[in-house]
Amino acid sequence: MALTGRAALLAALGSLPVGLWDPSWTGILTVNAPLALACACDFALAAPVRHLRLTRSGDTSVRLGDPADVTLTLTNPSRRPLRAQLRDAWPPSSWQPGTEVPASRHRVSIPPGERRRVTTRLRPTRRGDRQADRVTIRSYGPLGLLTRQGTHRVPWTVRVLPPFTSRKHLPSKLARLRELDGRTSVLQRGEGTEFDSLREYVPGDDTRSIDWRATARQTTVAVRTWRPERDRHILLVLDTGRTSAGRVGDVPRLDASMDAALLLAALASRAGDRVDLLAYDRQARALVQGRTAGDVLPALVNAMATLEPALIETDARGLTATALRTAPRRSLIVLLTTLDAAPVEEGLLPVLTQLTQRHTVLLASVADPHIARMAKSRGTTEAVYEAAAAAQAQSERHRTADQLRRHGVTVVDATPDDLAPALADAYLALKTTGRL
Repeated sequence: MALTGRAALLAALGSLPVGLWDPSWTGILTVNAPLALACACDFALAAPVRHLRLTRSGDTSVRLGDPADVTLTLTNPSRRPLRAQLRDAWPPSSWQPGTEVPASRHRVSIPPGERRRVTTRLRPTRRGDRQADRVTIRSYGPLGLLTRQGTHRVPWTVRVLPPFTSRKHLPSKLARLRELDGRTSVLQRGEGTEFDSLREYVPGDDTRSIDWRATARQTTVAVRTWRPERDRHILLVLDTGRTSAGRVGDVPRLDASMDAALLLAALASRAGDRVDLLAYDRQARALVQGRTAGDVLPALVNAMATLEPALIETDARGLTATALRTAPRRSLIVLLTTLDAAPVEEGLLPVLTQLTQRHTVLLASVADPHIARMAKSRGTTEAVYEAAAAAQAQSERHRTADQLRRHGVTVVDATPDDLAPALADAYLALKTTGRL
């Protein structure tokens, strides 16, 4: 039960002349008794809220930044018409700041025994599962003086997936992959290390590719053609420890790493390789294994949706042991982690040999573009100090990368916008040289 602004206004207007001309309890009761009676009648004529039936339908998943529509169906089983205002409550991160009130509130009018649908449009600002809260309904009588109010729980979950903004680079990387595979018309044959087929020699072919046994069996010179390796195993390892929580630009490092991992997974699955995912800090937060080429990308996106950085130091030994169990055969292990000196030197380097002895290791790290801008600062004393600090940070980062390279690790260090295509190029380079 709740009084409306209209009832309060009428009570104030009725009490004002009494207070001016004849202030007494009798005068106040004389004016407000009819109003109280009208409120009671209005309350009795309002449709009951408790017996309403509510169901939901609509989107269950959406990419971050895209809208999601969730439909709420209300059925009025009573004999009175329902004139109501409802609030469909969701977590604050379900909308852009400042848009929650107009997006979550609806007015409905439902005749007896009928149903109506209202649609709440969400535009989430964070990854993860967004679960519907209570639906609060305020039912008005014909006079709009006193309302019935009640809440209903109508469960619904919308999973907010990573945006995969780097998918715009996929066509160009696939074109490069087809060029390597020899499936497009180029000036030279596709590179690779797996034998593909024999064909007739043409001027310009590498004489080292001539198959002399096949040539002896026929009247023309035959050359071998090659293709990049297929059916290789790639393990994407996401570091979800404290360093992944740092924001670079507008996004956390973890989100930039996810975007790069998705582009690499999409490219590798098209190349015929098998892709698995491991997210780890001090325990496995997500594990995706054994998916087919058509299912791997949806599985990765779904597993990444609920990942959040843990504000703890990553256990490098546990990560290494879990990665070795997940990839028992020789594989390409892609570590998406930090290049900060302390976590690498104290955590990763002591156990790195266990990985490099059995696998090819590629480390990708998100660089902060603000440091590069600071390094170019000049003109004031403060700017010169900032440039010196940035240069020192870059020098430490390069020194750490050189240490990893001396252990046989391929290092990709790029800003959030460039990390995904740079990681895809590194994968293609490894595939071209037969190092997978």
